[in-house]
Amino acid sequence: MFDRIAPVYDAMNRVMTVGLDRRWRRITVEQAVRPGDRVLDACCGTGDLAIAALRHGAREVVGLDFSEQMLDRARTKSREIEWVQGDAMALPFGDASFDAATVGFGVRNVDDLDGAIRELRRVLRPGGRVAILEITTPVGAFAQFYGFWFDRVIPLLGKVLPGGSAYTYLPASVRRFPRPEALADLLAANGFDDVRFLRFAGGIVALHVGKRSD
Repeated sequence: MFDRIAPVYDAMNRVMTVGLDRRWRRITVEQAVRPGDRVLDACCGTGDLAIAALRHGAREVVGLDFSEQMLDRARTKSREIEWVQGDAMALPFGDASFDAATVGFGVRNVDDLDGAIRELRRVLRPGGRVAILEITTPVGAFAQFYGFWFDRVIPLLGKVLPGGSAYTYLPASVRRFPRPEALADLLAANGFDDVRFLRFAGGIVALHVGKRSD
């Protein structure tokens, strides 16, 4: 499925977020990455978050994804980043290999969320930072608009854009994903301290940040 949506992935991101995804990625990097860091961007897709980390001053960036078609597109954007095909639930890196780790719109797609979080912690050095940017289900006044946007508009866009029909999976994947409070608890339970989250776009998107405990 992710190989199929690779050709329209960037366009769909721009349309679905009205271009705000670039700002959210920049904030994600600012929250986790320090100049000189070695950074892992897991579930990197076509590479925009990894590239943002490099521009922010990271010494070295590794982008990992299981979709070769996504990685092919990422490689056209930057040759400075190491692009690796791999599984976020079994990261092909040694313990304490990175200063920071990011995930942008990817963790809701893993089969074992606990396992993926444990793997992110394992490859971070003690005190290393994690930042997870993900779509979530809002509550309150914005929830009605959210339902219309994700249940009606996004599937329609998927039919218009070539290959976009795979985006019909999106509403279901978001609804089964933990709410921000639950994801924060999950990060804390798997060895991250100082966990907090920020909401964007009326609560449709949440950014979780934390620090690996010693």
